[in-house]
Amino acid sequence: MRRERLLVRTGGRRGLFDLTGACERFVAEEQDGLLSVFVPHATAGLVVVELGAGSDADLEAALDRLLPRDDRYRHRHGSPGHGADHVLPLLVSPSLTVPVVGGRLALGTWQSIALLDPNADNDDREVLLGFLAG
Repeated sequence: MRRERLLVRTGGRRGLFDLTGACERFVAEEQDGLLSVFVPHATAGLVVVELGAGSDADLEAALDRLLPRDDRYRHRHGSPGHGADHVLPLLVSPSLTVPVVGGRLALGTWQSIALLDPNADNDDREVLLGFLAG
């Protein structure tokens, strides 16, 4: 398995961060196989989603409705609502797998791979990419 580590600079900002271009570059010299994407953080996840056209804001608003950013959580250190960030894996996985066909991601027309980071306490996030030929 070929691997690479990405550093995603979030600047301490909550939101979605597009990884599609980095993933495309990572598999560009490959043929068929599987791309594995993993974020080794307890308060971030990965999604395949349409970015832009309001989808980003809709996703973040839905997440805030499902996991309110208040003091109801037992886990309370960090910024307000940080306890909600630790419940994120219930809804958003820290990993995903995308088929690669002929060196191209087999994503739909409007699909992108994005890091979802609701936690403003971190300026940087690590993302691990792996390619398994097959």
